[in-house]
Amino acid sequence: MQATDLVGAVRRLARTSVLVVGDIMLDRYVYGDIERISLEAPVPILKVHREFAVPGGAGNVMRNLDALGSAVAFVSVVGDDAAGAELTGLIGGHRGVEPWLLVQGGRRTTEKTRFIAQGGHHGHPLLRADREETGAIEPKLAERLVRIARDAMAATTVTVLSDYRKGVLAGSVPARLIGAARQMGRRIVADLRGRDYERYAGADVLLTTRRDLARACTIPPDTDEGFVAAAEQVRRHHDIGAVMVTSPEAGITLVSDAAPLHFPVDAPDVMDLAGAGDSAMAVVAACMAAGLGLPVAAQLATLAAGIVLGRIGTAVVRPGDLIAALSPQGGVLDKIVPREQLAERAERWRRRGWKTGLVHGRFDPLRAGHIHLLEQARAACDRLVVGLYDDASVRRHKGPDHPEQPEAVRAARLASLGCVDLVVVIGEGDCADLIGTLRPDVLAGTRRPAEADLVRGYGGKVLLTGRLAESGGT
Repeated sequence: MQATDLVGAVRRLARTSVLVVGDIMLDRYVYGDIERISLEAPVPILKVHREFAVPGGAGNVMRNLDALGSAVAFVSVVGDDAAGAELTGLIGGHRGVEPWLLVQGGRRTTEKTRFIAQGGHHGHPLLRADREETGAIEPKLAERLVRIARDAMAATTVTVLSDYRKGVLAGSVPARLIGAARQMGRRIVADLRGRDYERYAGADVLLTTRRDLARACTIPPDTDEGFVAAAEQVRRHHDIGAVMVTSPEAGITLVSDAAPLHFPVDAPDVMDLAGAGDSAMAVVAACMAAGLGLPVAAQLATLAAGIVLGRIGTAVVRPGDLIAALSPQGGVLDKIVPREQLAERAERWRRRGWKTGLVHGRFDPLRAGHIHLLEQARAACDRLVVGLYDDASVRRHKGPDHPEQPEAVRAARLASLGCVDLVVVIGEGDCADLIGTLRPDVLAGTRRPAEADLVRGYGGKVLLTGRLAESGGT
C-alpha cells in the first residue's frame, strides 16, 4: 500500500478490541553515570540517578495495543511477591485495559533489571539481571485462566497468545484457547519464543524469529528462499493460516496461501532489540481486529519494529509514530506551534474532557532519559505539551558554545516523538506564564517548588522522577 493509504489504515487501529494472554514480567530500568572504576574489581561503578519499571513480555504487547488506542482485555499470572504487586499497580494504571491478573502463591514473578549508563544521546546498556520462574502454572490456576480467557474472547475480536516460555502458556493451554477461538469464530495470533510450533497448531497467524525457525530445521536455511520454504513447511504441517518470520536485521517475511512477501526493516540506528517484537505483534493484532489484510499488517508491523529498534528499552509505538514515519514531511512540524495557538488548542482539549500534561526544559541534546520522562508524563495524561527553551535561554545557562543544536532542530526532534502532541518554544523565564495558559493537569520533571505549588493549587498533579526531576536534567 502507498503511504497515504497506510495512514488511513493506522487511523483504524484505535477502533479495535483485543485479548492478550501470556507471560507478564516486570522490566526495571536503572540509569546512572559512570565516573570511575571500582578498586575492588576492574568494573565500572554506576552512580544511580533514577529507576523505573514497566510491564514487559505480554504486558508490553498490552502497552503497545493500549498506546495504539485498542480496548484491551489482559489475562496473565503473577506471584504473590513485591514484583507481582508492582505489576498489578502498573497494569491498573492503563485506562483502556481490563486486567485479569491471577496470583499463584509462592511463585516468583519474572523480573528483568537493566542497568544503563547515561551519556551520548541514547545511553549505554551495561548489564541485565533476571529473576524468574519458568515452570508451568498450577493446573487449577490454568483451568481458571482458560475460563476467564474464553469469557473475554466473546467481547473481543482477536486473541494474542504471547509465549515467553515462563509457564503461563505451558502444556495444553494454547491448544484449548485456539479451540475455543475457533468455536467462537475469533482469530488467534501467536508470538512464540522457541520452536514448539505443534502446540500452536490451528492458529490464524504465527510470529516466529529467523533464529528459532533455523533451529527447528535439520538443515538451517541461509537464504530468504530457504526461510520461506521452512515457514511454509511449518504452516502446512501445523494447519497455521500464515507465518510471519521476523528478524531485527531483515524485517518481516509473510508466508501464507498467497505469494510470499518480504518487508525490510528501516532502522539505521539500532539502539536496543528489546520490545521490537512486542510492538510488531501488537500492530499485527490491531490490524487483524480492524479487518485489514495481512500484507498491510506485516508492512505496518515492520515499520513499528524499526521505530522501537531505534529507542532504548521496551518502548511503545503510537499512531503518531507510525504516521510520522509514513509521512515525515507532514504532521511532525505541525506539532510546533506559537504560544497563541497553544491557548486555543488547550481550550479545545478541555472541552473534550482530555487531561493535559506539560514538561519544559532545554533538551540539548535529546537523551534517552528525556524520552523516558516524556513517556511517563504522556502515560499520565491524554495530551502532552513540551515547553522548549529557546537558544538565548540555553546560552545564558550553559555558555556561549551552546546550544549543541539550535531550537528549530530540538523542536523538530521532540515533535517527531509519538508521546509528544505539541511543542512550543519559550524563554526559560516564561514557564509560569506557560503554566497559567495551559493549566496542565500533570506537570512532570519540574525542580521549581513555586511551579509545583501553582499546579497543585488548582488541583493538578506533579510528577517527580528521581534525580532528573530534582536537578532539572532536561
